[in-house]
Amino acid sequence: MKILLPVDGSDASRSAIRQALEYARALNASVIGLNVVPQFHMPMDEGDLMPPSKMLKNRVDEERKAAAQKILDSLQKEARDAGVKCEVLVGTNDSVYEEIIDAAVKRKCDLIAMASHGHAGPTAVLLGSETAKVLTHTKLPVLVLR
Repeated sequence: MKILLPVDGSDASRSAIRQALEYARALNASVIGLNVVPQFHMPMDEGDLMPPSKMLKNRVDEERKAAAQKILDSLQKEARDAGVKCEVLVGTNDSVYEEIIDAAVKRKCDLIAMASHGHAGPTAVLLGSETAKVLTHTKLPVLVLR
């Protein structure tokens, strides 16, 4: 069994990691950790970028991927300590929920386990919920952890 575990470094995500690893260990499942970073957009078409702007884009992309990798390295350590097989990947997409679903399908995951940040009412509507979007758009089972 393979469980996709999207993580973002938040308190809710860290709590979900602990719960998901306990669940994975109980089922003898492996975990695939995923952190999704948004694409960096310049105000003009990339074909028109001046060299300094390309350098800025590259630097921002590298910094975002390094921050994502740090979060995923922490997940790998926790998984190793829990005795759970874990691989990690960084996704780049402005649509986090689409990247989560695509990664789960491509990696042939049996389950997506993810945190709920607990927003309710108008806040949830305004901010949107990646968890709600995944629940709405995937055909895979989703375990929502709090």
